[in-house]
Amino acid sequence: MSHAVTEFDATAAGSGEKATERFLEAQGSTLETPKERVSQLATEVLTAVHDVIRRNRLTYDEYQAVKGWLIQVGEDGEWPLFMDVWVEHVVEEVATDHREGSKGSIEGPYYVPGSPKLAAACTLPMREDEPGTPLLFRGQVTDVGGHALPGATIELWHADDFGYYSQFAPGLPEWNLRGTIITDGNGHFAINTVQPAPYQIPTDGSCGRLIEAAGWHAWRPAHIHLKVSAPGHELLTAQLYFQGDEHLEDDIATAVKAELIIDPRPNADGTGNEVSYNFTLDPLGI
Repeated sequence: MSHAVTEFDATAAGSGEKATERFLEAQGSTLETPKERVSQLATEVLTAVHDVIRRNRLTYDEYQAVKGWLIQVGEDGEWPLFMDVWVEHVVEEVATDHREGSKGSIEGPYYVPGSPKLAAACTLPMREDEPGTPLLFRGQVTDVGGHALPGATIELWHADDFGYYSQFAPGLPEWNLRGTIITDGNGHFAINTVQPAPYQIPTDGSCGRLIEAAGWHAWRPAHIHLKVSAPGHELLTAQLYFQGDEHLEDDIATAVKAELIIDPRPNADGTGNEVSYNFTLDPLGI
């Protein structure tokens, strides 16, 4: 007898295919990059690969295994996962090293634009009996001068209490634990949600085979994703992590920053936790 499909039936191939589709939809037209820039970057990447081969005396069998694995990454739809886990944190570091405001982090492969718009004081869309510890997340969005940014936009998404994301795991409501919050006249927000759980990135596909072959672990610490924006200011993409999580020091995606760690405390009525965190946006063109 067949059972109803649930989030626990999620597969690397399934989430990888969706992540690839989302990326291609969002990418749009090809970036116009000067030939000299393409040549410089491609030459340096290939030179680095050649150096690794020479220094480690790569065998033909190993070369063929790598080639087969690279092909399989594409067939599994896991290039977005691979790039976001092992490469994006350095791109983010370089792209934001000029900022004076809040620290950012990687976007990851599970962002979906167009989530439901919500008021400054709101509850994220969730199931009637959504598992997990209730969390009230509040704060303010300001500029680097400390001035409030009324009407700022906060796109927020995170995994559920079992580590699964809506739209990437089956059986979850479309916008579960996803929302676009508009701050009030003083830049404040107060969002009711549940605390997400740590999770392993998908391990039944090509990325999982790399992890197993290298003897690594696949865990990411629990985190909340955000994109914070306001007219005339740079978009801030960030992840907030939770104090005490055992994978803060060895995140598989190397994306944790000390400035992004929050420490929720029990609220007064004992119904869950609450935490405050403020975001400071840099002006455009600096």
